[in-house]
Amino acid sequence: MDRTYQDTFERKEMKYLLSDDQYKALLEGLLPVARVDDYGLTHIYNVYFDTPDFSLIRTCLGKPLYREKLRLRTYGIPEEDSPSFIEIKKKYRGIVYKRRIKAPYEQARSYLEMGTELSDHSQIRHEIDYFKEIHRGLVPAMAIAYDRIAMQGILNPSLRLTFDTNLRYSRTELDLREGNHGKTLLDPGQVLLEIKISGAMDRSLSSLLDRYQIYPAAYSKYGESYRQSTGEQEVRHGFHLPETAEGLAYA
Repeated sequence: MDRTYQDTFERKEMKYLLSDDQYKALLEGLLPVARVDDYGLTHIYNVYFDTPDFSLIRTCLGKPLYREKLRLRTYGIPEEDSPSFIEIKKKYRGIVYKRRIKAPYEQARSYLEMGTELSDHSQIRHEIDYFKEIHRGLVPAMAIAYDRIAMQGILNPSLRLTFDTNLRYSRTELDLREGNHGKTLLDPGQVLLEIKISGAMDRSLSSLLDRYQIYPAAYSKYGESYRQSTGEQEVRHGFHLPETAEGLAYA
């Protein structure tokens, strides 16, 4: 899939778990506010990198003010030369920062797993090198896939809404060329909504959420995959901050 390549993002991200009825009603209500983007339904595949003891995601689940992740993403099941994105995702005080570089899938995978060279020598590449250096021993830890419909604001193009379904995870199928036939994350009929915006939420969108009783949820795809795969319900190290609006959509 040929996609416009944006390498940096800085925005607020809010997450909501919808029932099927809420999803259908919200889609109709959004028509004056947003439109489905040109890609329509996309199939997103990720593999998250972590230490063997999952220290990165365990830290994130403790909800510190600063948290970070590293992942490899493709759109559709890749072949060796398919485009892929190596992404660092950081969150600080409710703002999400994402920085990424593009590379053929097998080259990106080899760079992340075996330290082979990439032709990209950008500043973002150096940041990824530094991430790998300070978090030594990173390995493929969790593959997560889902189907996504994305919408973009009509009057406010910086507004982006994504609706994710068929979320599934695997700790064994970690080469994205295998696809993902793992365990499901959401209950039947549930949809994960993410609202991504660079400024304040438009009043018309806020009114729609209120009308359909859609409220923010603390949800992390990787975090929930880790919880389900280990049966761990609480983080037993670090400290917990009081839950606030800015901390709900943890990365």
